[in-house]
Amino acid sequence: MLIGLTVLLAGCTEINEPITADSEGIWNTIFVYPLSWVITKIAEIFNNSYGLSIVLVTVFIRLCILPLSMKQIKSSKAMQEIQPKLKELQQKYSSKDATTQQKLQQETMELFQKNGVNPLAGCLPIFIQMPVLIAMYHAIMRTTEISKYEFLWFQLGSPDYILPILTAGFTFLQQKLMMSTNTSVQQNPQMAMQMNIMLYMMPIMIGVMAFFFPAALALYWVTGNIFMVFQTLLINKPLMAKSNTGGDKK
Repeated sequence: MLIGLTVLLAGCTEINEPITADSEGIWNTIFVYPLSWVITKIAEIFNNSYGLSIVLVTVFIRLCILPLSMKQIKSSKAMQEIQPKLKELQQKYSSKDATTQQKLQQETMELFQKNGVNPLAGCLPIFIQMPVLIAMYHAIMRTTEISKYEFLWFQLGSPDYILPILTAGFTFLQQKLMMSTNTSVQQNPQMAMQMNIMLYMMPIMIGVMAFFFPAALALYWVTGNIFMVFQTLLINKPLMAKSNTGGDKK
């Protein structure tokens, strides 16, 4: 998805065309111009601080998708709890013939539904953020006031060298926190090895890509990652405490 995003951003033909209320096309009308308008209007409230506006818009977007993130975490917890039953099904239907595998899939889905597990829950927040991320890129580059604005030590429309490091660092911290609360990963050596590889590879990939993106996009990413760190700490602890209490009662 990251590679696809890079190709998409690099190949956009409208990137040099200013975004206005008269810009045509569904993409410009529904995504790019409204986002540019919101960033501009919020910036006007804070003495034309477009950097602060991007931070506030990012927090607002994260708050909007918070219910989906909570659903994702709860689904992940439920998945951890049914791992023993899932292994039993896999052992019961270990044969590779089509009939047995179909029966395995059927009973696996029934197990998921019974315990409130949604395998796609982890993808929904990402899929929702993808068009927002691309629209943010367009809004930054096609709105002169945003792209030329200097915030803190960097210009929003130009690449920066510190923000990518911060982006990689907070991505690593976020993934580390999520791994520490995922007991199914800790109990599965193969999965733990794969997650450890991703733990280091993902921040490096995102950090390298951020060096080529405008600083405003890296600012959006850093702010979102910081939000996710606090979200993980605030949401996972109550869920873990509830889970431990349930385990003690058993």
